[in-house]
Amino acid sequence: MKSLVRPLLLPGSIFLLLPLLLCTCDPASRTPAAPPPSSSFPAEDTAAVRVNAAGADDIYLTTDQIRAMGIEFGNLTLVKVNGYLDATGTLGLPPSAHITLGTRTAGFLREVSNYVEGDYVRKGTLLGYLESSALIDEQQAYLETAAELSFLQQELERQEALLLADAGILKTVQRLRSEVALKSATLAGGRERLEYVGIHLTNLTPTNLTRRIPLVAPQSGYITALTMHDGLYVQPDSQLLELVKDNLLYLELNVFESGIARIEQGQRVTYRLPAFGNERFEAEVNVIGKQFNSDTKTVLVHANLSGRQPPFIQDLFVEGRIWLSDETMPALPEDAIVRDGELSYVFVTSADTTAGVGEGVSFEKLTVNPGATENGLTAVQLSEPLPAGMRIVTKGAYYVYAQAQSGKVAEE
Repeated sequence: MKSLVRPLLLPGSIFLLLPLLLCTCDPASRTPAAPPPSSSFPAEDTAAVRVNAAGADDIYLTTDQIRAMGIEFGNLTLVKVNGYLDATGTLGLPPSAHITLGTRTAGFLREVSNYVEGDYVRKGTLLGYLESSALIDEQQAYLETAAELSFLQQELERQEALLLADAGILKTVQRLRSEVALKSATLAGGRERLEYVGIHLTNLTPTNLTRRIPLVAPQSGYITALTMHDGLYVQPDSQLLELVKDNLLYLELNVFESGIARIEQGQRVTYRLPAFGNERFEAEVNVIGKQFNSDTKTVLVHANLSGRQPPFIQDLFVEGRIWLSDETMPALPEDAIVRDGELSYVFVTSADTTAGVGEGVSFEKLTVNPGATENGLTAVQLSEPLPAGMRIVTKGAYYVYAQAQSGKVAEE
């Protein structure tokens, strides 16, 4: 018995297969879908594109930012700005400013004053006493010689009177004259010796001999060396104390050979002592050295201090500036110049910075070569002429510089 199998199609199956057949056979179904419509950038992104398209060196600020940052504008000013040479050196003293206190006879020190190195003493200040029995012997010998001379002078007068009356002897008169001359010389020598060691003879009598002499400061100044103390036995060649006179203090500046030809006597010098901060003091070129130091390639220039002086410390390091002849040069306030590495810039604009709220102002950067600075103004040389109508940022230039740097970072 054969069976016959026939495919059966359920009602409605044709409707399920029809879409599948249509998708398989239609070539258009293999075409990629179209992209969605493009959308516009936000307003601020569009502005950023415009800035980048304009050029990497362009800087933009709004008038609101300019007012908030306190940015000010101006032009070049013609002023007299001195050129200068920088030099370093020390505070020095000439040999004549050093004074050494010693004694002129041997003895012991007594009642020494309580001074230390660095103290300032005035001329005539009592520093102590020198005590010696030899002083008594010197005074005694002087008074004895004075008494003997007085007797010989009286005897000579008597003998000369007798000789005039033909009652005297010429030989006796001659001998007395010789003895008077001898004692006079001895007395004069004793007087000089006593005054030399410091004993004054005005009130010297046999009843007020002294065994000590005062030691006083020979000159006003600062003590730089001190070896005095009670009981110390000293000789005439002993050095007890050294003083320096600060009124002779001067600058010793080392000027390189390339600049020595521009130095003249009378030029103004300003200097500061880094150890005492940034305060500047005044001096004036006095002597230009005649010896060239082949090791440092410099020549010593001496300058006398003027006006207020710094605290006295001998050989203290100083930074000096020797001012040359005046020149009239274009200048700008120090705040107008931005230094970036080895280059210096100013920022300029031709836009109206008083425009309405939110208006943009563009800036350009110009390279300058700064020179000397005096009284807040710096001499400048522009790398190219300033375009007509351009104004220079004279205050707040570093805010503009910061904006330019932030723009570069955003681009990266």
